[in-house]
Amino acid sequence: MTTTATGPQERRFYSGTGKRKTAVAQVRLIPGGSGVAINGRSLEEVLTLEAWRVKALEPLQVANVLGKFSVVVKLHGGGISAWSDALRLGIARALVEYDADLKPVLRRFGMLTRDARIKESKKYGLKRARRAPQYTKR
Repeated sequence: MTTTATGPQERRFYSGTGKRKTAVAQVRLIPGGSGVAINGRSLEEVLTLEAWRVKALEPLQVANVLGKFSVVVKLHGGGISAWSDALRLGIARALVEYDADLKPVLRRFGMLTRDARIKESKKYGLKRARRAPQYTKR
């Protein structure tokens, strides 16, 4: 919530960016409404497993604001499982922008921590990051 000389003013949206592996979620929380749109499609179309949907919307449940925001998301890169993790982090960061008092609660549930595990880069002389060519005697 921003304040001006005339008093508090409601913002149009709150934004947050979440990342996981190579997946990036750009999240906008719009006050009012209750839908979730990911790349112009519904949540159920994009995240087909129930576990992915529950994990992605977990910050809204923890903060007790499940029906108060419309969530508009741009997702790209990575796979579907990484999308749900990136979406979770993006929503949590947007909620902190909405209300800074939610930060300790979300932090306690581990929703503001970026998972830094990414694919290890390939090394020269090897076939992959650690896979060496097969040894032959001759």
